Amino acid sequence: MTIRVLIVDDSSFFRRRLTEILNSDPQLEVIDTASDGREAVTKALALKPDVITMDIEMPVLDGISAVREILQSQRIPILMFSSLTHEGAKATFDALDAGAVDFLPKKFEDIARDKEEAGNVLRERVKAVARKRPLGRSTFSTSLSSSATSISGSSSNDTSRSAAQGLSSGLTRGGLGRPQLTERLGGNAARTTNFKASGQSYKLVAIGTSTGGPVALQRILTNLPADFPLPIILIQHMPAAFTGAFAQRLNTLAKIEIKEAADNDMLRPGVAYLAPGGKQMLVEGNDNQARLRIKEDDSARITFKPSVDVTFATAARVFQDKVLAVVLTGMGADGREGARMLKQAGSRVWAQDEASCVVYGMPQAIAAAGLMDLEVSLNEVAGRLITEVKHG
Repeated sequence: MTIRVLIVDDSSFFRRRLTEILNSDPQLEVIDTASDGREAVTKALALKPDVITMDIEMPVLDGISAVREILQSQRIPILMFSSLTHEGAKATFDALDAGAVDFLPKKFEDIARDKEEAGNVLRERVKAVARKRPLGRSTFSTSLSSSATSISGSSSNDTSRSAAQGLSSGLTRGGLGRPQLTERLGGNAARTTNFKASGQSYKLVAIGTSTGGPVALQRILTNLPADFPLPIILIQHMPAAFTGAFAQRLNTLAKIEIKEAADNDMLRPGVAYLAPGGKQMLVEGNDNQARLRIKEDDSARITFKPSVDVTFATAARVFQDKVLAVVLTGMGADGREGARMLKQAGSRVWAQDEASCVVYGMPQAIAAAGLMDLEVSLNEVAGRLITEVKHG
């Protein structure tokens, strides 16, 4: 079935360019365009598109206000286009707060390495968000929703595997050494009160995510207590211009401390460290005195910067069986090979369930590889984390 798209932007050049890119896919059809937010509201109501692409800065009615008005009456997935600036980051998070499902950089050269790859990312992202109907205003700022974002498409399996293996040299290998304990807990059927901790001890929580991650991370982090007993590392596919602003926003909302990770940061209990965009975050040291190293990465082998695979692999090397890893919503399979190394070291891996994902790509890759110890709905992650690490 063809996905019907409404394009909203005050630039006629951008409208034409985006129309050409999307219409080149037989599964996509641009049914109309709008040049401002007010026109977008009117056409959304009349045409009922499957997806809307929305600019932020426009005359008459801005994109954020348009998102709010549209979602008051219709459940249409909205993909924002944003400038990669600090102001653009703030506006993008406001758009997610208003109910937008995801965002992409407005400069296509910031999406991928060449024109063809950028077009593929755009088309695949529109298809991905079309499958997820929002519930209305996401209340991103109060952690009451599940939607949102990433920048890159999926990486190759060989790339993920080689990146993770290369950074995990010296890691004890062999079988998993324990039976699979997969528990399916989708939707609202399973409540946190029924969850029983595994009894394993931990020294680190590691969370990886992509498309849908910002709102998912906020939902989880703002529901953790101030005295959460472990350090948390966060790997979110996000542009470099956005991670600082995102960490600051989360820090104002959460009870725990949340910061953009810096080189040589020592891991401290009750602090969440967000990997900087455009770089790799590695864990070094030992499980009693671990620190983060932030590295520039110009390798063509590794698509994602930051990469969940890379960080998970180094966490496995340092913490062995003391990591609780959580793979959340996202396109592609980043995190699978790092999760494999964590499992080989004896750590546990949770994955978000399909029903609560914006895109069931990364968690599905974990499940399909037999690496998942627990499948959990987004609403249940925070409560189960607290129980699992024996905090209440």
